[in-house]
Amino acid sequence: MRKVYMDNGATSYPKAPGVGEAMADYILNVGCNIGRGGYTEAYDAAALVLETREQLNRMVHGPGARNVIFTPGSTHSLNYLIKGLLKPGDRVVTSPMEHNSVLRPLTQLAGQGVETVYFPCNDKGELLLDRAEELITAETAAVILTHASNVCGTVMPLEQVGALCRAKGVAFLVDASQTAGAVAIDMEAMHIDGLAFPGHKGLLGPQGIGIMVVTDALAQRLTPLVSGGTGSFSDRLTVPDVLPDRFEAGTLNLPGVYGLHAALTYLEQEGAALREREHKVACHLWHRLKELEEDGIRVVGTDNLEMHTGVVSIHFLHADDGEMAFRLEQEFGIDTRCGLHCAPLAHQTLGTFPQGTVRFSIGPFTTFEEVDYVQGAVEQLLQEGRS
Repeated sequence: MRKVYMDNGATSYPKAPGVGEAMADYILNVGCNIGRGGYTEAYDAAALVLETREQLNRMVHGPGARNVIFTPGSTHSLNYLIKGLLKPGDRVVTSPMEHNSVLRPLTQLAGQGVETVYFPCNDKGELLLDRAEELITAETAAVILTHASNVCGTVMPLEQVGALCRAKGVAFLVDASQTAGAVAIDMEAMHIDGLAFPGHKGLLGPQGIGIMVVTDALAQRLTPLVSGGTGSFSDRLTVPDVLPDRFEAGTLNLPGVYGLHAALTYLEQEGAALREREHKVACHLWHRLKELEEDGIRVVGTDNLEMHTGVVSIHFLHADDGEMAFRLEQEFGIDTRCGLHCAPLAHQTLGTFPQGTVRFSIGPFTTFEEVDYVQGAVEQLLQEGRS
């Protein structure tokens, strides 16, 4: 049976060329740490880490390479931003389309007196900007917003929301887990103060490496959640004030950084073409599945394909979504993600709670033929359901 991978929203596969080789090269031929050794191999490894920060900073048009912080993953990055910034009595505005990596930290902080208010969104997951402006007041501590929904692929209007935040002096934090590497991000133009994203999705790198990019102003407001050795200022018992050391206590995931460096090098060469092609394939997937709506599915999310990622979710109207996802894998070799996708409020907004959806998420290496095969498989299941 053939295999068709449609779960890039969870993690990309295959990875960029050279990722595995770079990680193996570090483990087999480098092996040392950085900031903890005064010898050539350690200095060479430190140079590669710096180059990787520079690559990431260029990709998001960030404030500088030293403002790029490595973390264990996007979830950690978001926790560092949210819990490092907010304090009892603060008010934060977010959307119901967020992943639990945002919603659960905010729920924890609610017990400490942090108030959360939600932007209005329609049943396509689109933020209603004309009604959102009044929620961003000068008393708001932060606005936290996903760049795109991991459930339905709807892209949020970051530039407009960021401009409102900047005008009110409100910190703007963005979860780019579904977009970094696949959709253009410009921290300066979008007025983003804190950005979080993983290495293992759109960047085509390995799991276990995340990124947080912060402006100098936000960095001074964040309380480091983890403290310890940084390989710098070892004479002091206090956390260093300088970036990135302030937020990078402990040993970095250097195999992950080496793999990420290889992925970013590939994306710098091929990224524009990959993004253009991925968008075309994503539109093709959306159209092919929309053709089947009269046969018994609902395609959720925005109809504006210019504001849509490669995530397309469907709900089977007359069958169990979990059973259909199981049959897609068992009978057709199609790997999907079924359920609530760690985003229960998003499904409530989209009208797909509690059953969830079957999510197809493409990557830059997904082919048009694979999309046609997926449509044929879904169509066959629908026909069998009617017979």
